[in-house]
This record gives sequence, structure tokens and C-alpha cells, in this order.
Amino acid sequence: MHGTLITTLREENRSSVPLEQIPSVLQDAVVAIEDARFWEHNGVDPRAVARAASSNAAAGQVSQGGSTITQQYVKLAILSPEQTLGRKLEEASLAIALERNYSKELILELYLNTIYLGNGTYGVQAASQSYFGVPVEQLRVEQAAMLAGIIQAPSRNNPRTDPENALKRRNLVLRRMRDQQYITSTQYQAAIAAPVELAELQPLPEQVAYPAPHFVDAVKDWLLNDSDALGKTPGARREALLRGGLSITTTIDLNLQDQANESIAQVLPGQGTDPKTPDAALVSIEPGTGFVRAMVGGYNYFGTHSYRQSNLAMGAGRQTGSSFKPIVMATALDAGVSPTKQFASPTNARFNIPGGVWNVKGGGGLGSGTMRECAVVSSNTCFANVIQDPAVGPEKANEMAKKLGVVSTKLVATPAMVLGPNNTTVEDMADVYATFANAGVRVAPTLVTKITGPDGSVIYQHAHSQSKAIEPSVAAQVSTALEGVIAGGTGTAANIGREAAGKTGSAQNNTDAWFCGYVPQLATAVWVGFAEPRANKSGQRSLVSMTSPNTKITVFGGTYPAKIWASFMKGALRDTPELPLIAAQAAEVATTTVPAPNGALLEPVSPVAYVVVPDLQNMPLSAAKSALEKLGLSTESVTVTSATEAAGSVTAQSPGPGARLLTGASVWVESIAPPATTTTTIASVTTTTVATSATPASPTTTRASPRD
Repeated sequence: MHGTLITTLREENRSSVPLEQIPSVLQDAVVAIEDARFWEHNGVDPRAVARAASSNAAAGQVSQGGSTITQQYVKLAILSPEQTLGRKLEEASLAIALERNYSKELILELYLNTIYLGNGTYGVQAASQSYFGVPVEQLRVEQAAMLAGIIQAPSRNNPRTDPENALKRRNLVLRRMRDQQYITSTQYQAAIAAPVELAELQPLPEQVAYPAPHFVDAVKDWLLNDSDALGKTPGARREALLRGGLSITTTIDLNLQDQANESIAQVLPGQGTDPKTPDAALVSIEPGTGFVRAMVGGYNYFGTHSYRQSNLAMGAGRQTGSSFKPIVMATALDAGVSPTKQFASPTNARFNIPGGVWNVKGGGGLGSGTMRECAVVSSNTCFANVIQDPAVGPEKANEMAKKLGVVSTKLVATPAMVLGPNNTTVEDMADVYATFANAGVRVAPTLVTKITGPDGSVIYQHAHSQSKAIEPSVAAQVSTALEGVIAGGTGTAANIGREAAGKTGSAQNNTDAWFCGYVPQLATAVWVGFAEPRANKSGQRSLVSMTSPNTKITVFGGTYPAKIWASFMKGALRDTPELPLIAAQAAEVATTTVPAPNGALLEPVSPVAYVVVPDLQNMPLSAAKSALEKLGLSTESVTVTSATEAAGSVTAQSPGPGARLLTGASVWVESIAPPATTTTTIASVTTTTVATSATPASPTTTRASPRD
């Protein structure tokens, strides 16, 4: 759904108003309860400080701050909320300096527009609209007192969540206003008797359900913490994201996102209602581009359960179980281990390893077999022998995992790692299997393709990059084995009626179940488990009902996860042509039942041919296109108008000079349009398809709101 607005990102619900628009009754209420001597002191009130010191000494801790309105504003706008002696001294010093340079009226105005008043509202205007449904200038005495009472403790004195405390606090404010002669006794009596009448709660824009919320959180996290696209410092990035008026074009495909949610709901219909129903997460990646097309991080992001906004597709990860075995298979093949080599696969095996004895169960009924045969039946004892082959080992397997895409979590390199005890994220596992699908070439997962400013200028544009993790012949051997998993192994529930490869995975005690698989166009990883640990009778974490502890849910990778995967992939690929699972250049080593001898199989392949993007700046557009065509690159062009530059000249390009691209990839070129051409509007920029590689994107836009 090209160009669809997902949501608007903003920092807070705030609307500033001048002091003359804030009624005197509200100003008086705030002064009466927060700082009775506000109009008299110089920023610090010695009486209040002495009173707070006495209270704190009696309490043995900081129970009162003694802060004036000016000090509170300093803390809100300049300092952190720490309550230490050093910070209080700094706060006092800055408050005095502020009052030397600004009027009391301006300080009060700034304060009233800054304070947090609960329910996501900042400033008295937003709070007035939120609680009473009227602009601030229309507040009555009792309403003004209610707002003033919230300031001290927005959670405890919130009339929506704790009406009893809020009413007590309101009445205290009214008494202070009467005692300080801001209102008469008659006004006081009338206000005390007035009932609390709140407007219907209107959800904030960010609280209204929108598509792919866990994906949106992942985008925000990447922009704030893992990318310099919006600035070099955390503060600059946050300011740009939440107040910069940006348009952020992402890789999500909302049709595929809908399909992912539907597939999970179809297989796990009891989510949210039946405590025995496990949670699920799904990530789907386009192998050739790395574009993340779907991400489900759990159910009902906008619900009330405790982990609703925890992204189960990312974070600390989960035990992968046997879905890790293809990584070890790739390690062995890459190290020269013959695909025809037989490995012992007894029902049980005992290994002496550094640090003790390792007991392994589960031979898949083979006795012995090749890695392909062992993968099809997911033999634990066989792969325990594979990782201990002199050519393999845990350290090589660990390095291979990183090369293939396990980059978000740190793995413990021991022989047992082949059985998947390490935590890995769903996104990383989708990345690994996308690398297998892409003939061993890894393209890192991509969430954002383009960012434009409020004037339409391009602030960031994604440049395609990739690295070869394994030889195509190795990827072909892995694909052949994983195709057998679906055709007649542990993953038959994942059969989608076309050539596909995949692997099941079940962690110890069935705490985590996986199915990861792919076709050439799409790689998808599915995890099923409980987000919060649940214990069985022996105290072990397991897929066990909290309400029925004797009822164990048998969930292996070949059940729920494989069914979700199959349902999703069938829907996602409905209008996508079927392609051979293994690229033509690797077919001769991947389609035979008995692979060719090792020497011929692992013959080094030619390196991938790249071309270097030239500098096109200031070149005529026709010359730039010609230069790119000579290199085997295609051109995607946009035009802008300029009063100072010649029509047709190139003003910008992406990727930039020196970037390395595969032949056939696209380069975006911006040039000056003739004077008669109409200027491109911001709206059209946000819906422009962004092509960052040979495969065009189908982006969806997340818009950040402009500064208030």
C-alpha cells in the first residue's frame, strides 16, 4: 500500500498559550498551592526552604523540595529531576539568575505551558481540553483548582485514575485560594460543592491503533540509537525525529503485515482470551534487498497486558532450538566437510567436552547419516558430531552465525550451541534464512529507505550494500537439505505447494518453538512461545497453562510455527510467480540425490562483480545517464526547480560517488527541471517509490509531525 501514512510521531500533547489567555483564576490557583510567595521572592523562598528542611529532617529523607515555581521551571526546562543537595543548589542559583533577567509574568507563562498534568498532557491548555473539553480561558474556579492540584503528583492526583485523591487535592487548593484571598468565601463554598465533571477521554493520536506498531517502534529505535541519519548525538536525533516535521519512508508492506496478523490469529485464535494460548512473533524479509516487509512483535500492542509494547521479534531474543542447525551445516560445508560424509546418529550419545560430559538425546531414527539426511529428521546426536568435527568447532560456528546475520545477541560458543540454547532474535533468524535464500549473499535488514524534511529535501536515502557470507554452492546444499525438511521431514506442515526450504526448532522443555524458511523472493521466521515465563509442576519454564498447570501444550516447530509460516507464505506469495529454489548456477550441485565429490562441489566460485558509482555532480542529466549505462547501471531520476542553477544539471545522487553496486542496480539522480516545470510538493515526495537496489521498493510512510 504505497504511500500510506501509518502514524504521526510526536513527543507530547502540548499546546502553548500566552499568559493573557490563561485566566487569572488558574494562575492564582497554581500560585496558591505551589508557591504562595511567588510574586515576592527573587527565585528562591527562604521560608519554604526552611519549612522543607525541617520536614526532611523529621522524615530522614527528601520528602519536600521547597522549590518555587521558578525553581520548578528550571528543573523542568534545564536540569534533571534528581533530588540531591548539589542539584538543589544549582537549581536555586539558576532560578535567581532567571528572575534577574525575566519578568515574573514570563516565568509563570513558561511554567504553565511546560508542566506535566497527567494523561499525556503538557501545559494547561492541553490539560484543560483533555480533562474538561474546553479551552483554558473557559475554566471555572473548581476546574482551575483541579488542574492546579494535579501538578504535585500527576499520577496520584489524576481525576481519571484516582478521583478520590484528586477531589481532596482540589478542595485543598480551593482552601488555599480562599485563605490567600484569591476567591471569596461565597466562591469557595460554591466551588467546594461543585461535582467533578470530566469530558469523555479522547485518545491521543499515538494511542489510536495503527498498523505495524512493533515495526514502527523498531524504526524509532533504529533512528534514535543505531543510525546517524538524523544527527550525531542522541539529543539531536530525538529532536529531529519528534519535532523535525520529517516524512519517513519505510520498507513495510501493509498487505503482508495484514497477512501475518491474520495467519497468527487463524492458528492461535485464543490469544488474549485463553491463557493456554501462546504468543507469536514473525519477521519477513526480502532476501535481495534486505527490506523488512512484515513484523509482528506480539499480539494487541494497544491492549492492556503487561508486555503489549515489548517487541518479541527483537530485544533479547529466544532460544532457537534446532533452527540453528543449518548454520552449523553451513559452517561444515564452508570448512570443506564433504556433504556425503556419514555422521553417527544414535538414539542417545555421551560426549566428553571441555568442562564435563555432554549427554545428547534424539537421533532421528537414523543410526548414521549425511548432514542433509540428519537435517531432514533434525537429529540432535548427528549434529552434535558435526559441530565436533575437527574442521568445524564452536568458534567457527559462532563466526558463521555472525556472517549469516546473527548480530543482535551474543552467542556462547560451546558444542551445545548446535542445539540452539543461545538466544537469537526473530529478525536475526529471518536474516540468516534470507542469506541462504540469496545464494549466500547477506543483505542486512533494512527498515527505512528515505527521510525527507518538511521542505521536501532528502535528509537520508538508503544505499544498498551486501556481503558474501558463504559460497553459492554451500547455500545450495543447505537449501537442498531444508527443502527435504518440508517435503518429508519435521516440517511437513509448512508445505505451501511450491519449492521452499525451512527448518523447525524447539528449545529445551518446549519453551520456544520456531519455523524459519524461504523461497527466493521472501524469507520468514516465526517464533511461538510465552512472552512471560510459565512454570510446570517441576518448576521448569514450559508451554504450560497458568490456570491448568497439569495441561501441557505440545508445541514443536513443526506444529504452530510451521502452520503460521505456511499460512503467511501462501497469502504473501499469492500473486508472486514460482521460482526455482536454487539459482541456476548452483543447480548441478544441488539437484542430485547424492552430491558430487567434495573437491568439485566446493571449488571456489568467481567473486561477485561490482561497479563503482561515479561522481555525477553538475553533469548534464543526459551525460550522467550515459555514464551509468556504460557501467551497466540503470537511472532513476527526479527533478527539482532552481532559480540559480542551469536546467538539466545533476545536483544530487544516491548512492554517492564511490559506492559499490551490482550490475543492473539503480542510481537515483536529482536534476534541475526547466523553469516551466511545476515544483514537486511535499505530499508527492512522501509517496514516491524509493528504489535502492535493482528491486524497487513498495514503501509505506511514517510521518513525524512538525515542531509546534
